[in-house]
Amino acid sequence: MFAIATAGALTVATAASLAATVPAGSSSVSASADAAYTSTVGQQATARSASDGVGQAVMFARMRSLQAEQQQLAVQKAAAAKVAASKAAAAKAAAAKTAAAKATALKSAEQAAAAKKAAAKRTQQAQPARQAAVTTPSGSPEQIAEQMLGQFGWSSSQFSCLQPLWERESGWSVTAENPTSGAYGIPQSLPASQMSSAGADWQTDAATQIRWGLTYIQGRYGSPCGAWAHEESNGWY
Repeated sequence: MFAIATAGALTVATAASLAATVPAGSSSVSASADAAYTSTVGQQATARSASDGVGQAVMFARMRSLQAEQQQLAVQKAAAAKVAASKAAAAKAAAAKTAAAKATALKSAEQAAAAKKAAAKRTQQAQPARQAAVTTPSGSPEQIAEQMLGQFGWSSSQFSCLQPLWERESGWSVTAENPTSGAYGIPQSLPASQMSSAGADWQTDAATQIRWGLTYIQGRYGSPCGAWAHEESNGWY
């Protein structure tokens, strides 16, 4: 553009010089100068038009480049969103799987605990039957009780606590009954009907009452001496 402007200036200057040297009233020289001037102006307009065209081309090129960048950015954002959604779905699936595994483990633990409890209950219910299957000792109630101690895993020394315990409670009488509470038998079961778990003859048979009484002592106090200690401290066992 500087070159064109300079050329135009020189051309105009030349035309002006020619006009200055041509005598006034010379029509041919004047026409020549006008033609030169018109040509110069046309060249300048052409140059400006060409320059404007180049500028527009550059502008369009930049616009296309910007559009391409925006499209590429949109594609990248879409890809990133897809990856994020995939990761979120995977995390959700993993969490659901973990929760399901925990629920399964908890259910298994609960079932195992229930099975263990049921087995313990069956064992407890079967214990009187197993004890009944053992040869029933004979003799006086005190002799029967002393012989049964081994069936519960106790030594004969425990009889030194059992003897005074049931002596105080019932005097070792099979039909002893507390008129106030209704406790019955050698071990003074309350209610009395509890002893039916040891045998149908619980009202009259010393061995059945003693077996039930020793089972009760084992479950509540651990041993006859434990029951006797409670009896001495509280007046009951």
